[in-house]
Amino acid sequence: MRLYTVPDHRVVGAVATAIAEAGGVVTAIDVAESSHQRLVVDVTCSSVDGEHARVLEAAVGKVEGVEVHKVSDRTFLLHLGGKIEVASKVALKTRDDLSMAYTPGVGRVSSALAENPGDVSRLTIKGNAVAVVTDGSAVLGLGNIGPGAALPVMEGKAALFKRFGSVDAWPICLDTQDVDEIVRAVELIAPGFGGINLEDIAAPRCFEIEARLRERLDIPVFHDDQHGTAIAVLAGLRNALRVVGKELGSIRVVVSGGGAAGTAIVNLLIAAGVPDIVVSDRHGCLVAEDPALSPAHAELASRTNPRRVAGTLHDALRGADVFIGVSAPNILDPEWIPDMASDAIVFAMANPDPEVDPGAAGKYAAVVASGRSDYPNQLNNVLVFPGVFRGLLDARAGDVTTDQMLRAAAAIAAVVTDEELNASYIIPTVFHPEVHSAVATAISAPEHA
Repeated sequence: MRLYTVPDHRVVGAVATAIAEAGGVVTAIDVAESSHQRLVVDVTCSSVDGEHARVLEAAVGKVEGVEVHKVSDRTFLLHLGGKIEVASKVALKTRDDLSMAYTPGVGRVSSALAENPGDVSRLTIKGNAVAVVTDGSAVLGLGNIGPGAALPVMEGKAALFKRFGSVDAWPICLDTQDVDEIVRAVELIAPGFGGINLEDIAAPRCFEIEARLRERLDIPVFHDDQHGTAIAVLAGLRNALRVVGKELGSIRVVVSGGGAAGTAIVNLLIAAGVPDIVVSDRHGCLVAEDPALSPAHAELASRTNPRRVAGTLHDALRGADVFIGVSAPNILDPEWIPDMASDAIVFAMANPDPEVDPGAAGKYAAVVASGRSDYPNQLNNVLVFPGVFRGLLDARAGDVTTDQMLRAAAAIAAVVTDEELNASYIIPTVFHPEVHSAVATAISAPEHA
C-alpha cells in the first residue's frame, strides 16, 4: 500500500499496529518521501487472501492522518504485461545472420517445404508448437467468463507447457461459442501447430468439438479438462489401490459429475478394467433407459451402473470402494464414508472447493486426494499435459489414443516407488524430476510395445 500521511513519523507505528490487529503481517515499511507537508509511506504486508487484503486496506484507511493512495497485489503485479513472450532461438547480429534467418535464405527453405510438406514439422516451430484453444465458457471454477478473461489462464497453461515439457504453446482465445465456428477456426490455424490442446470449453459442446477436430485434423487433439483429468485420476487410483491392497478389476467406483471430466474418467476407468462404475449427478444416479436423461447422460448410463443402482449419491456410495468427485462443493457428507466398503478411497476434485473437506474425509477414508495444494495428494493436470504433448510431438503423432493415455497414467503412478508410497503420498509432485519425462516416454512408445 502506498500511503499519504501527516508529517509525523509516529503514524508509521500506528499503521503497523492497525495491520497486526486486523490479522495481517507487516514485512516492510519504507518512507519513500518526507517533507513538511506529508510523508509518502510504502507498506508491504501479507494477507490470507484477496478478501482479507481489503480488510487490511480498510483498517489502515481508518488510522487518523492516513490516506490510502494506491494498493498493489503481487498476483496482479505478476500478470502485468502477460506471463509469456516470444524469444528468438537464433542470433541476429549481422547481415549474414539476417540473410539466413530471413530473406533471401528463408525463401530457399519455403520452396523446399512447398515441394516436401512432410518436412514442415522438422524445419519450423510446428514440430514443437501447441495451440491452447478456449472459448472461455468453463474457466476454472469461474464458469462462462469469456475469452478475454480466460486469457490469463491460457497464458499460464502455456508457461507450464514450457516449464515442464519444453513445449512452445500459444494461447488462442476465440470470441465465439458456436461449435461450427470453433471447429473451423482451429482447422484454419492448424497448419502452424503440431497439436491442439482444448481448454475450458463447456460440456456437451466440448465433446462435439473434439470429435470433429480429431476426424478432420492430422495432428493430435487433446481436451485436457477431460483426458488430462482422467489420466491424473487413474494414476492416483492405481497407487491408492496399492496402499489398500485392492485391484482395479474388483472395485466399485462412484463418479459424481457426468460432465466433460466425469465422462472421460469413466471412459478411461472402463478401459483400465474397472467393472462397476455408478455415475451420479445433481438429479441422482444415472440409470440406463431413464427417459429423463439427456442424450449424453443416456449414452454414459448405457455403459455404467450394471447393478442398476437408483437414488441419491448416498445410495450409490453404499458398499463402494472409491468415490471420485468432479462436480460441486460440499455434496458428500463425511458421515456417509463409513457406509462405503472398508479402506475407502475418496478423490474430491471440485475446484476451488471440493465435494468434501479433505480433512474431514480423512477421519473415515483410508486414502484421500483432491485438487488442492494445501492437502496431501493433489491430483493436478500439470502432471499430465506437458509430458503428453512432449511425447506426441516427439513421435510426430497424428492422434492420441486410449492406449497412450493408459500408459501415461501407469507411468505417473510408477514414479512413486514402493518405499515412498503411503496414504499421504500416492502421486508425485509436479516438480518431480522424472514425472514429465516418464509420461513423454510412455506416450511416444510404439502402440503395442
